[in-house]
This record gives sequence, C-alpha cells and structure tokens, in this order.
Amino acid sequence: MVARSRIYPASLSLLGALVVPDLQAETESALTLPATAVNSEYSEQSYMSTESRSALKIDAPLRDIPQTVNVIPQSVIKDQGAQSMEDVLKNVPGIGLSNGDGQRDQVTIRGFSAIGDMYVDGIRDDALYFRDLSNVERVEVIKGPAAVLYGRGSSGGLINSISKKPNFTPKQEVGVSVDSEGKKRTQFDAGWADQQQGDKAFRVTGALENSDTFRDDGYIDRKAIAPSAYFKLSDDLELNLGATYLYDKRLIDFGIPARGDRPVDVDRDKRFGSADPDDDYTRSEVFSFTAGVDYSINDDFTLSNTSRYYHYDLDRNNTLADSSPTRFVTAANGELLVKLNRGNVQRKEDGWFNQTELKQRAVLAGMNHNLLYGVELGRQVKDQSVFSQPNVARVPVYRDALVDVPFQANRQTAKGTNTQDTAGFYVQDLIELAPQWKALLGVRYDVFDQEYADDLTNKELSRTDTTWSPRVGLVYQPDHVQSYYVSVSRSYQPSAEMFALSTTNQDLEPEETTNFEIGGKWDLLDNRLALTAALFRLERTNMKTTDPANPTKLVLAGEQRTDGLELTASGQLSEKWQVYAGYAYLDAEITKSNSRTNGIANEGQTPTLTPRHSANLWLVRSLTQEWRVGMGANYVDDRYTALDNQVVMPAYTTVDAALLYNQPKWDMALRLRNVFDKDYYASAHGSVDLITPGAPRTLELSTNYRF
Repeated sequence: MVARSRIYPASLSLLGALVVPDLQAETESALTLPATAVNSEYSEQSYMSTESRSALKIDAPLRDIPQTVNVIPQSVIKDQGAQSMEDVLKNVPGIGLSNGDGQRDQVTIRGFSAIGDMYVDGIRDDALYFRDLSNVERVEVIKGPAAVLYGRGSSGGLINSISKKPNFTPKQEVGVSVDSEGKKRTQFDAGWADQQQGDKAFRVTGALENSDTFRDDGYIDRKAIAPSAYFKLSDDLELNLGATYLYDKRLIDFGIPARGDRPVDVDRDKRFGSADPDDDYTRSEVFSFTAGVDYSINDDFTLSNTSRYYHYDLDRNNTLADSSPTRFVTAANGELLVKLNRGNVQRKEDGWFNQTELKQRAVLAGMNHNLLYGVELGRQVKDQSVFSQPNVARVPVYRDALVDVPFQANRQTAKGTNTQDTAGFYVQDLIELAPQWKALLGVRYDVFDQEYADDLTNKELSRTDTTWSPRVGLVYQPDHVQSYYVSVSRSYQPSAEMFALSTTNQDLEPEETTNFEIGGKWDLLDNRLALTAALFRLERTNMKTTDPANPTKLVLAGEQRTDGLELTASGQLSEKWQVYAGYAYLDAEITKSNSRTNGIANEGQTPTLTPRHSANLWLVRSLTQEWRVGMGANYVDDRYTALDNQVVMPAYTTVDAALLYNQPKWDMALRLRNVFDKDYYASAHGSVDLITPGAPRTLELSTNYRF
C-alpha cells in the first residue's frame, strides 16, 4: 500500500512587491506598490501594453522584465472579434497550434508542448477544456521557463489569462455575433458599485452560444457565467471573490488522415467519424471559486492570500481515422478506404490551490529592492477512465459514406485515480543597482508528490520529486526609450506531469529546460509604440527516450533544442494607425534520442507543429471619430505532424479584414475572415497524422449595446 501524500496543504505565504523606477523622472524611484485589481481594468484603446501581471507576479513595466512577455490586450481581442484562445494566440509569434484531440485548448511554445501550462490570474488551470473569453480582460504569454514562480512545466512558456474584475466605473453591455457558417452567440458584461463609499463593487460576465461550424455536422453548445465581487473591509484590507461556470458541448473532431507526405486531398468540411453525430461529442463542465485577501501592513509590506477550488468533468465519445501505417485498405472495387477507431474518455477532477505572498520594499546597501516571498500549496485529484476499440469500421476516403459505429463498453484500457500534491517556496528580488541598471534574482524550491491507484491492475504507484528552479536577469536602460537585457532561467518537467504515473516512468527523475536569452525593448513615438527583439536558446535535457538495452523501458537520455529570434511591434504608428505584429524564427531539433516513430529515428528530426517562420500583422486605421478599418494577415511555415517528419502541413497565409463603427452607446463590426478563401491546415494532433483544416471565407456581424 502506498503511503498517503506527504504534502498536506496548510497555508501562509509571503510575497514581495516589485520596484519600478520612473525613468522619465530619473531623480526619484517609484517604489509604489500596485493598487488592487479593482482599480486597474486595462480598458485602454491602445494596442500597446506597458505592464504585465504575470512575469513577476505583480504589475510591472514590461521594459523592466528581462524576459519575453507577449500581452494581448482587450483592445486587440475586441477589434479582432476573437472568441477562442486559438484566436487570441494567433497574435503571438512562436506559437504552434494543436487540435487538442478536439476537446481542449492546446499549443506549442517555441517548439515545446504547453498542454499543462495554462493559468488564470496566476493560478494553475491545467484541466483539458476549451476556454471562453467572455470573462478574459487580456492574455499574457511568458516565453521560456517560468518555474521560478509557477512551479512544474513551462518549457517553452506559459499562458496566463487575466480575468475581468469589478471596478468603480461599471458598465452594462450586451453583444450579439452571427456569421455565415452558422455562429449564433450572445455575450454580456454587467457591473455595479457603491461609488459614494467606494467600498464594494460587483460584476457578472457570461455568454450563450448555439453555433454551427464549417465542418460536416459541426456544432458548439456553450454556456458561461462568471460573477465577481470586491469589498473594501477597511483602509488596509480588501476582499476579492469570483466564481466561474462553463458548459461546453460540441462535435468532437480529430480532423483528416494523411497519405504519403500530405493530408488527404478532400473537401475541408469532410468529417471522418460516425454517421450519427450524436455518437461523436465532447462535453465538459468546469466550475471554480476564488477568494483573495490583500492586506497593506504598512508602506513597505503588503500581504496577500488567494485560494481557488475547481471541479472539472469531461465526457468524450469519438470516432476517428486510424493513424497507424496500415490505416488504408483497398476495397474489392478498387476504392481506397480508411479504418476507423472508437474511443471514450471520462475525466473527473477536483483541485485546490493556495498562494500566500508578501511584497516588501527595502533599501539595502544603498540599493532599492523589491522583494517577493511566496508559498504555494495545492492538491489535484484526477480520475480517468478510457475505452478504446480499433478498426470498428472502414469508410471511403474520397467520398462521403459514413456508417454508424456506436460505442461498445467492453474495451476498457485504463481506469484509475492520480493524486498530485504541490508545495512550492519562492523568493525573488528586483534590485536597482544604479539608475540605469537592474538585476532580477529568483529561486523556487518545489516538492511534487504523485500517487496513482490503478483500478484495472490494483497496483499503486508513487513518486516524490524535489527541485530547485532559478532565474537570473540583468537589465540596462540607457534612457527612457531603450531597455536591454540578458537572462537565464530553468524549469523542470516531472514524470507524469499531467497524466498518470506508470511502471515505465515511475523511477525517472524530472526533465529540465534551460533558456538563455538576450533582448531589447524600445518605447518609441512618445511611448505610443513598443518594439521588442529577442534571441534565445532553449534546451531541454534528461528527456525520456527508449532504453537501447530494453525497448520496453525508458531512460533519461534525450535532448531537444530551439534556437530562435522573435520580433514584435504594438501600439500607435500615428494618430490614425494602430499595429499589432510579430515574427518568429524557430530552428528546433531533437538533438539526442533513442526513440523511433513509425520506424524512423527521432534524433535529428524537427519537433511537431513547429513552423520555422511565422508572422502576424493586424493594422487598424481611423477614418473618422466613429469609423475604422482593419486588415490582418497570418503566415505559418511548413509544419510536421509527427516526429517521423514524413507528413507536412504546407505553409499558408490568410488575410482578414474588418469594418468597425463605434458610438458611446453602441458599436458594430463587420469582419471578413480568410478574405481569399485560402485552403489550409490550421493544426494537427502533434503525435499522429490527424490534421484539422482551416475555416473557409467567413463573414461575421457583431454588435454591442451599452446602457
């Protein structure tokens, strides 16, 4: 019998605040602690963001952070009409899109999977579902390892969604969106506050969606609601409460198979699944509750404590094309057929996290310090049951002739409970060495405990990892326009980081990822336009790979490396023009591996879903006070669908356009997506050759009314 977890959640942690000198008035240092989120809603119209709440766990000027941080503000999200995490992340260079088994948001960052690297307001949100943007104020992407503050994971980076919070300039807004493919969505945002006393405020956001999609039989049924409240209990004490509920049901879609070195040449709406779409669906429900307390001890110390509980429920039933080398067969009449497989996944998760943090300002050895002390404790209990049936049917590849393939509940392949306990202790110091120099030092110590109870074999497995995650950075700012930095950071990836322990990985130490980065940040045109550039090398070592002496076992002998360049521009080019743009060059390679995919050695191959070149551009021009026009383009280079590098998703460029009209009480937008009706492949599974086509030319009309 495995002993119960050795990490028992109990809380009290300390956090330190960040010092940011005011470089436009270099005679004094701005050592003010940030105000509560209630008073900083980030509703600015400019595309240029000047601060990040994610990279240092505190509002901090981007120019002071020795790391690449991409912030997608509400103004960009709204103008583009983005309504999914995939829509938002198309604006971030270095991102690769995965179809996430047709059930979840999933991307790669700088060539590494980020399946478990999703956060909400700085707290882990790694349940496998599609997120809704109705309660998202902005999205921040931290590039490179971030374990120094966030713990396990984050090889290529992490994604942190900042929620909408109550404020003292509340609004009531309702919006409707429809498009030519059958989208029907309503979204609302309502707030109210005690503006005289200034001691309480409330907000509720939500969405209802009942949409069709361009894929055969595709649909989305979605409901979201997120109430929140703020209370000023005294001059020094604040309480923030928030809850979210999301229901999402949709046709599950693994995409189309590949033949030779390309996806099969079929219409982009063709689906490989059961003839009855009710056989193929994914339904998820997510509920969370968050409570946060902020206490200003004095001018130099602020203490905060945040707790979150979540529950996640998944019911996934899918029919998909086989991806094995023997996936195709030839019928007696010479017609090409593909095998279909059937599966079912049931997941139930309950988890809670607590973060206690102390922010301190201090002058030590004649230098200004912003110190951060923190403790994070958490537990996640993940139940999973998996059924799988291979070769349940064979259907034509090049014509529509689906058959019913109902689920048979006698092929259970996995059932068990995975329990993960986390205890992390971290400290960080941002030091003003001199008026033009800053140093960032940080380290975190983690104890990560895992237990898996296998209900099929009655075996119980366990593992405990203890790790150190350091970060060091140096920033040079010769004036208020320029900022240059170098940094080194490291993260760790334990065995079964997201999924269950097994006999093959139970005894393996964590993998490690190190990022070496040098970059520059420039605030131009009187602080209206931000430019960034970063050169980096990202190395992951001790990767799991096949044991040459015993192919049934794994050893830590693999390595993966990405060398890259990233460029961004955001903000105002002039009084009439705004821009949000980026470019990434990623030279990624599996530099050492004993493993093989479909008989081909992985060593020397390019990681999946990683384009060598990618670029995004979004431009908006103001015509009058009410009218604006927008034009955007996305370029994505060739990507491989699996580690054998045999199947290629060809490069593509899509173009979007928008006509935007705004009045104080209402606004309207007409958007044309994929203007030239480009046939392209948006994403793939990432492990096997199942590819998702991109959407055709789509006309969307949306309007919002404020009262």
